[in-house]
Amino acid sequence: MLIRTLTASFFLFTAAVLPAGADDRLVRLAVPDAVNESGLMKYMLPRFTLKTQVRVEVVSPGEPADAAIGDTGMPVFTGVGRTWSIEVLASEHEGVARFAAWITDATGQRAIEGFTVDGNQPFTLPIEDTKGVKEVVYDGDRLRGKQVSRTHCGRCHVTAKDDESLGIGSTPSFSALRGFEDWDVRFAGFYQLKPHGAFTQIKEVTEPFPEDRPSPIAPMELTLDDIGAILAYVAGIEPATLGASIKHQ
Repeated sequence: MLIRTLTASFFLFTAAVLPAGADDRLVRLAVPDAVNESGLMKYMLPRFTLKTQVRVEVVSPGEPADAAIGDTGMPVFTGVGRTWSIEVLASEHEGVARFAAWITDATGQRAIEGFTVDGNQPFTLPIEDTKGVKEVVYDGDRLRGKQVSRTHCGRCHVTAKDDESLGIGSTPSFSALRGFEDWDVRFAGFYQLKPHGAFTQIKEVTEPFPEDRPSPIAPMELTLDDIGAILAYVAGIEPATLGASIKHQ
């Protein structure tokens, strides 16, 4: 299992998930020849498609792609002489988010370990090197963060495992988002990317909605302290990559 110890570097939230559309049912995955020729993708990808109805098309590195197997991103397996990572390239693609979560959760990991050639297992799960990595501590009010998350984010997301009546089927749960390596970046700047910017106001940070373009739904009004509390709460959530696959309502 992958256990991530994350560094705190707050950039733009890069993976808001939009309602599923035609393009979200096809993921173009760039795969190096060494991995593709091993047969791992032919073994794994049909299992993902069967589970999610999202088809993955393998393309060569350098071709237009929604995600890539390579040097950067979250390590997902080790084989043919090195450790390979998954990198999300299409940040607003729901199919990509689902594939990235699947390949790092228990189901995807079992598929990696289940691939054999002549009785041998050519790929294994990566062993994380934690040497020199410092754990980040979020000092916000976790209880407040849980309540703020439920009140505001619960419109679309399942924010707690014991409160799965919340959320809608086209959005990932907090535990699924917590499984991403850069989860803290995503939560810290969620209001800057679609669709959140259309209805979210952060006090002393975001501009008021234009009079001719009001919020399409009841606006979500938060403060930076609220975001800090949400970060502290989410930091304590068990990531989906530790065993729980994505659940849809």
